[in-house]
Amino acid sequence: MSQLPNGWVETELGNVTNYGATEKPDLINIDGECWVLELEDIEKDSSKLLKRINFSERMPKSSKNSFKKGDVLYGKLRPYLNKILIASEDGICTTEIVPLKIPRELFDNRFLFYWLKGKQFSDYVNAVSYGVNMPRLGTKDGKKAPIVVAPLNEQKRIVEKLDEVLTQVDTIKARLDGIPAILKRFRQSVLAAAVSGKLIDLNETKITTIGEVSEDIRYGTSKKCDYKGGSTPVIRIPNIGDRKLDTSDLKSADFTERELEKLALITGDLLVIRSNGSLELVAKPALVEPQYEGFLYAGYLIRIRCDREKILPSFLLNVLSSRVVRDVVELGARSTSGVNNINSKELSALEFVLPSIAEQKEIVRLVDQYFAFADNIEAQVKKAQTRVDNLTQSILAKAFRGELVPQDPNDEPADKLLERIAVARKEAEALAKVAKKAAPKKRTTQKKVTA
Repeated sequence: MSQLPNGWVETELGNVTNYGATEKPDLINIDGECWVLELEDIEKDSSKLLKRINFSERMPKSSKNSFKKGDVLYGKLRPYLNKILIASEDGICTTEIVPLKIPRELFDNRFLFYWLKGKQFSDYVNAVSYGVNMPRLGTKDGKKAPIVVAPLNEQKRIVEKLDEVLTQVDTIKARLDGIPAILKRFRQSVLAAAVSGKLIDLNETKITTIGEVSEDIRYGTSKKCDYKGGSTPVIRIPNIGDRKLDTSDLKSADFTERELEKLALITGDLLVIRSNGSLELVAKPALVEPQYEGFLYAGYLIRIRCDREKILPSFLLNVLSSRVVRDVVELGARSTSGVNNINSKELSALEFVLPSIAEQKEIVRLVDQYFAFADNIEAQVKKAQTRVDNLTQSILAKAFRGELVPQDPNDEPADKLLERIAVARKEAEALAKVAKKAAPKKRTTQKKVTA
C-alpha cells in the first residue's frame, strides 16, 4: 500500500462493518411485496439491478438474510464477485449475498461500495477465497479484508466525484458497446447490396439457384471422431466460424481411400450447417481455405462445390451470408421439435441474382474492402473497450490513494472516526442483547410420559 494522506487509516473490514453477521427474516409473517434478491438479479461489474422480484413471486432458494435500505450487498461466491449493490429498500436475500451494515452517520455506504469494487479488495478475495467448485470469501477472511478509511467529509467528496466521473465512463462504455451492432448492420447492408445487384452497375444478370451453379452438394461423414481419433481432421459445427473455418477445437478419425475421395475438402469448397437447435446457425456458411485441403467434414454439415465457370466461391459465400438468403432459410428451417434443418434439396433450390464472373470479382473485391474497414474499426473498438475497463480501476485506485479530491486539514481524522464507529457498534450490540432478552420466548409443550 502506498503512503496514505494525512488523516487516513488502513484497517480491516471487520472494524468498519459486520461482515458475516446474519439476521433471519420472519417468513411466516412476511409481506408478499417484500423484495427477494438473488445474485442472478445483479449485473456483474455494472452493479445494475436487472430485475426486482417480490416474495409472492419467488421463494428464496436457500437460507435467508434480511437487509435494510442502505446496506451494501456483496456477492461472496467467486463466479459472482463484483456483483455489488446498495439496497434501495428493505428485503431478504440468500446466504450467497452478504449484507454489510455500517453506522450511516459515521461512514458513507457509497465509499464502502466503491472500495469493494476496487482491485485491492478483489485481489485479496482471489488470494484467500476457498472451495473447489464455488470458491467464496469466508467470514473470518472477510473481517480481515483490507480497507482504507478517509475522513467522513472526504469520503463524501470522493464518492460524489466517483459518481460523476464513472457515470461518464459508463456513457463512453455504452457507446462503445453499441458499435459492434452498428458494424453488424453495416456488413449486412453491404451484403444485401452485393447480392441484389446494387453494389455496382451490372450489365446483365439472371436469377439462378445454388444447385445450378454447383458441381456437387453433399452431406458429410457419420463416422465418430475424437480429439485423438485418427489421422484425418474432421470439420464439425463448432468449426464453422464467421465466414471461415475455426480449427481451435478440432477432432479427427481414420477413413478409407473411397471415403477420402468422396468427402475430402478442397480450396474454395463451402460448408454450411444443415441442422441445429439455433435457427440463426442453420445454413451458416464458411469458405474452405488452402490450409484445410484434405480435411473431411461431419454429417451435420453440407459441402457445396462450386462450378468455377459460373460462380466464384467467395461470391456464393456472400450470397449465403446475406439476409436476402438468410430470411428464406430461417423461414423454411423453423421446426416445432427444437431442431431446425435445411436439406440439400432445399439448399439447392435457393435463388439469387447471378452477375457475370468479371462483375462477381468486382463485387467480391468491394465487399472485402468494406469488411476490412469494418474489421479495423471493430479491432479499434475492442482496444478502446479494454482501455475503458482499465480506466475504471485506475480511477478507483486514484480515489483510494487520496488523489481524486483535495484533502481538508479541518476534517476529523479517520482514526477518530474508527473510534466512534467502535463505540456505536458496541452500543448497538448491547441494545440488541437487551431486545433479545425482552422478546417473548417460544413456549414448548412437553408430552407427559407414563410408566
